[in-house]
Amino acid sequence: MATWRCVKYCGACCNLDPSDRPDLEEYLNPEELHLYLSMVGEDGWCVNFNQMTRECTVYDNRPRFCRVTPETFEDMFGVGPEELNDFAIDCCREQIEAVYGDRSLELLKFEREIGV
Repeated sequence: MATWRCVKYCGACCNLDPSDRPDLEEYLNPEELHLYLSMVGEDGWCVNFNQMTRECTVYDNRPRFCRVTPETFEDMFGVGPEELNDFAIDCCREQIEAVYGDRSLELLKFEREIGV
């Protein structure tokens, strides 16, 4: 069985382009939505994502919506802890494919990391 893990130096989730996420208002409260939109750079990437190192510059202090935890996903998406693994895997696959492509090294690395 595949087990979700974040893959270091991926950053696909840091591509925050709001046009790719038209339902932001459904799972972010007004304060979080304002913060989210303030984090989007001109190129659609998070302003806190260092594209050279492919790391978050505020990782330890990143917002709640940037964290994959049972509490966050249950509150934001109504996904229970027992569903989190499969939901997170599906979300990551979809985002990695959208950002880097379905034959990308990032997707291959993710698949290897989760045990597929």
